[in-house]
Amino acid sequence: MDNDNALWVVVAVAALVAIGLLLWTVRRQRDAQRRAEAEELREQLRREDAAVRHRESIAAETEARARAAQAEAEAKAAEANRLQHAADGHRAEVSSSREELEKRRAQVASLDPRGEADPHDSAEHFSGATQSDRQVRPAP
Repeated sequence: MDNDNALWVVVAVAALVAIGLLLWTVRRQRDAQRRAEAEELREQLRREDAAVRHRESIAAETEARARAAQAEAEAKAAEANRLQHAADGHRAEVSSSREELEKRRAQVASLDPRGEADPHDSAEHFSGATQSDRQVRPAP
C-alpha cells in the first residue's frame, strides 16, 4: 500500500504541477494579449491625438483669418465713414457757394437797368449742371 500511496502522491503532485503550468501558460498568454491590445489602443490614441492637433491648428488658422477679415471690414467701414463725412462737407460747401452765387446774381440783376437776365448768367451755365444733375443721390 505504501507504493500505491506514494504513487498517488506522485500522480497528485504531477497533476498539480501540470495544472500549475497550464494556469501559468494561460495567464502569460492572456497578459501578452492584453499588452498587445493596450499597445494597439495606444497607437490609435496617438493617431487620434495627431488628428485633433491638426484640427486645432486649422481652427486657429480660421480664427486668425476671421479676425483679419473683421479688422479689414472695420477699416473699410471707417474709411467709408470718413469719405461720407468728406462728401457731406463738400456738399455743404457747394450749397453755401451756390447760395452766395444766387445772391450775387440777384445783385447783378438789380443793377441791370434793362432788368434782363444774361443767358450766360444762369446757375446751370455756371455750375455746368442741370437741375436733375444737382439732385442729391444717396450714397450706395
